[in-house]
Amino acid sequence: MTDTYARTTTSTWRNWAGTVTARPARTESPASVDELADVLRRAGAEGLRVKPVGAGHSFTAAAATDGVLIRPDLLTGIRDIDRTAMTVTVEAGTPLKRLNTALAREGLSLTNMGDIMEQTIAGATSTGTHGTGRDSASIAAQIRALELVTADGTVLRCSAVENPEVFAAARIGIGALGVITAVTLAVEPIFLLTAREEPMSFDRVTADFDALVAENEHFEFYWFPHTGNCNTKRNNRSAGPAAPPGRVSSWLDDELLSNGVFQVACSLGRAVPATIPSIARLSSRALSARTYTDIPYKVFTSPRRVRFVEMEYAVPRERAVTVLRELKAMVERSPLKISFPVEVRTAPADDMALSTASGRDSAYIAVHLYKGTPHRSYFTAVERIMTAHAGRPHWGKIHTRDAAYLAEVYPRFGEFTALRDRLDPDRLFGNDYLRRVLGD
Repeated sequence: MTDTYARTTTSTWRNWAGTVTARPARTESPASVDELADVLRRAGAEGLRVKPVGAGHSFTAAAATDGVLIRPDLLTGIRDIDRTAMTVTVEAGTPLKRLNTALAREGLSLTNMGDIMEQTIAGATSTGTHGTGRDSASIAAQIRALELVTADGTVLRCSAVENPEVFAAARIGIGALGVITAVTLAVEPIFLLTAREEPMSFDRVTADFDALVAENEHFEFYWFPHTGNCNTKRNNRSAGPAAPPGRVSSWLDDELLSNGVFQVACSLGRAVPATIPSIARLSSRALSARTYTDIPYKVFTSPRRVRFVEMEYAVPRERAVTVLRELKAMVERSPLKISFPVEVRTAPADDMALSTASGRDSAYIAVHLYKGTPHRSYFTAVERIMTAHAGRPHWGKIHTRDAAYLAEVYPRFGEFTALRDRLDPDRLFGNDYLRRVLGD
């Protein structure tokens, strides 16, 4: 038995939120591109489908399979740092946390990132993980090249000049085109961000939304349902000096309040839903303003230990305030009790075929519920509002859209599916989720 197949196991796989369970025929952990190509050829010969999986932070079944599950645990680490081109090439299974800390040691940083960093780089980019930004977009938009192993074991290197039609699609490919083994990301010299967190009323945030987005490099806010209260966060570059949160205040805000007390509040709300509006009012009033300055990943990201389920839609940015007001009105007139804040972020238009910001400036509106709380009624009502405004669902978060709807809101949808037909005509990388969102 070779080393490749010594790393073959069989086990049940579950995602982080517990919303998806898969029982693959076997799980493989190839340690090289050649080993991966061999795994794909072997699976194809056996008639088994193949899905790569990252850290399991998607809420959908995008990575579920009853065939061969590819774990990228051994495809990790930085391959190369090019200080002339200002890029880093990193193995696909590298967790974002490890990448960010390694880049910081080298005096480098990504320009923008999401708010958690537990995902693998390939998993995060393939589903369109993003933060918030006036000028800078998702992590996938920072990719300058990628390496993709296709269904027949061919290794494709893709960039704006090499296999550009694949590059345009595969940066956010939902695992439908092949297995990404490495990505080359744009980086820049490390810089400082000053974060200004401030409570603000819903009416003020929505009235000033366009100005808040225009005046800040990174703006986001959370609205607490059943209240008129929000918490805003503005991140802007700073000349320094660094002034990170103190250890005590950081523990109070990021661990005790955001995780410990919030966990207790969510548990109480799940057990006794009638308490949720009162808890929301108390929670939103407990927030206080704070300002701190630190390196980017320490400002963009925060620990998330309270488990939840999530739906997120991207709507045209000019419709954001209308959508938010409709969402607030829906919650107020319904019997729903919503324990989690609604998160709002923005991104500029980009050029990736299946990016939720493809071709249009976008606002992201994300709704959450505590794990174990029935979510269908709330998410269905939210989705009805989002789709009325040509919303595009996040590929890794709960939604009910199908290929017919998605073809209407993505102008380049046909371009992606045609490329899929060419690269994976036998649907080696197919599963039920991809059948729904991309069609057969």
